[in-house]
Parts: sequence; structure tokens; C-alpha cells
Amino acid sequence: MAQAYGGRLCAAGAITPWRWRRIAYHARVLRTDFAYDLPPELIAQTPLPERSAGRMLVLDRRTGGIDDRRIRDLPDFLAPGDLLVLNDTRVVAARVFGTKASGGRVEILLERPLGEREALVHLRASKPIRNGLQISTPGGTVEALAREDDLWRIRLPSPVLDFFDRWGQVPLPPYIQRPVSELDQQRYQTVFARERGAVAAPTASLHFDEPLLAELRARKVSLAFVTLHVGAGTFQPVRADDVESHVMHAERAVVSAATCEAIMRARRAGRRVIAAGTTVMRALESAAASTDAQRQPCGSSGYLEPWSGETRLFIKPGFRFRVVDALLTNFHLPESTLLMLVCAFAGREPVLRAYRHAVEARYRFFSYGDAMLVTAQEDA
Repeated sequence: MAQAYGGRLCAAGAITPWRWRRIAYHARVLRTDFAYDLPPELIAQTPLPERSAGRMLVLDRRTGGIDDRRIRDLPDFLAPGDLLVLNDTRVVAARVFGTKASGGRVEILLERPLGEREALVHLRASKPIRNGLQISTPGGTVEALAREDDLWRIRLPSPVLDFFDRWGQVPLPPYIQRPVSELDQQRYQTVFARERGAVAAPTASLHFDEPLLAELRARKVSLAFVTLHVGAGTFQPVRADDVESHVMHAERAVVSAATCEAIMRARRAGRRVIAAGTTVMRALESAAASTDAQRQPCGSSGYLEPWSGETRLFIKPGFRFRVVDALLTNFHLPESTLLMLVCAFAGREPVLRAYRHAVEARYRFFSYGDAMLVTAQEDA
């Protein structure tokens, strides 16, 4: 569309082709637009002793104002009748180690199940993997069936999730530079985790403990849940310079009828929907996009249909949000799709300014780190 419009301007003599190319270039969204400097020592390597003890940077979407608070202050920013939506996915022990017949070591990292005994995985070995490779593991022989883009389809000796939960390790993110500990078995899991399938935690939800949830209920804040099984693709970097060229990874999600009804009830009462994490944002906005595709104007009427399936929704600047009014999220990697989502919601410059403040104020970053609440103060 933009190319056709530019062609008409050039044909009419309103602009030179050279000038149009410069305008089009500078209108592109580039990966480097989302870069920031992060000292490595600010990357949290362990969780705090208490889940809700972390810090919370509050960013006002309307004014760009910044406030330094605590996670425990979250109820102060919510009002009776507001709806907080959480992700109830459960992290699978998704990393298993095995060996080839030659003795070479192979790392198997689950991406997602494909059936009872087949799955898509990431395979890492010192030498190239070939179709039909037999990998010996403590739980039996795993066969590499075929490569599918960056992933491998494998066949397992027992049901996928049972196999990984019995023989696997907690798949800590690559930026946590230490061995997995017993503490991670508990803390890299939310207190309300129910549905098995994630290979990475929905990190904003890691901040919630029973006292914080009780305080929210006492404030008459409503709670609802979606399920989005976070895949290992969440850690994949954006390699294309032009963000439009990036192919988003797929993740499985479910937005139930009960959650849709809770959202519509909040809308009718004039209350807000708060997403606890980018995974919740992605699930809800995927459901809204599906609803819109069925000619139901969710954005204007507040109507939302239950939805389940795989989402490749890439939320970046220019995206029209249909459901979510406020967002609680951790701090994300430079140039990542998750940071782009937050910038789409609150504006690139305000978000990057907030990140610079977080670095200067020595916030803790990434999965076991602190949080940021993106809201509009006058709505609270």
C-alpha cells in the first residue's frame, strides 16, 4: 500500500523517487531501534527470597512519568472491579541430555509436543545431526526423524510430557550462567501453574505469592487466567535488521469462555483489563484478532470469543490493542520481540527512557529480575 502510494506521488511530481526512498527507509522499524546498554551484573542469576519482594518501576502511559515502587504495591494501582489476567501454564522439565552411539553428547530441548510420542525440539551436538540418529537417554532411545526449519521432529519412548518431566531438567534461560538448583524446581514455576506445556516461565507471574493474591482479592480485584505455553523461541534473537522481515515463533494458547466473560463483564462495568506478562497480552490480543476476523468488533463492543490454537502474533509499534489496558512485565532483552511489544503498548521513547532509569537505579533484569507496571495513573 505504501509503495503504491509513493508511486502515485512520484508520478504526480509531488516528490522525487530519491526523496520517497529516503522517507520509506526512515519509516522502517529497525531492530537497532530497540537497543539499550545493560551491564551484565544487572542480569538476575537467582530469585529473591520472597516472590513479591522485588522492585516495580511504574511507567505512566499518558505522561511518561516514572515512579520507583515495590511489587507489593501493585494493589495500590488497581481498583475494585479491575480484572487481572494471569498465565497458568506449567513449565516442563524440558532439557534432557543423551549420547550418540559414538559417545558424543546431545542436548534435547523441548519446543512443543506434536502428538503422544512425537515432539519438536532443539538439538545441540558437536557434529551435525542426521535423520534417523538414535540418541540414548536415561529414559530410553530418542530418534531424530526430520529437520523442520531450526527444529527437529523426534520420536520418544514414552508420552512426551511424561518423558521430559521424569528425565529432564528445568530449562533455565541462556543468560542465567549457573547450574540448575533445587530452588529452581520451585521458583521457576508460578504458584498457580496448572497446565503442563511451557519450556520457559511466564516471568511476570513469578512475582505473585499467596499474600499478594490475597491482598488483590481483598481489594476486590478480579482474577482470570489464560494458558500460553511459552516456547524456547521466546529467547531467539531478531536477526533481520528490518523488523517487518522477522518471522515470529509459534506458541500454543487457550483463552477460555470464562475468561472472555470476565473481560466483557469488566468492560461493561467500565473497569480495566490488566495483563500479567507479555504472554497474557499475546494470548488475549490473539483471541481478539480471531474475534475480529469473525466480524465481531471486539474493540468497540467489548465482545470477545473463546479461542485456542497456535499464535504467531507479532506485536510491534503500530499494533492496535483491543483488550489490554495495563501491563505488568519484567525487563526484556535488548532488540527482543518482547521489548518491541512493550514499546508498542507504551511508546518506544518512554519505554527506553524507563529502561535507562532502571539501569541507573540498579534494577534486576530478566526472568528472575524486577518488574515494570505500564499503566495510566488517572485510571487507577
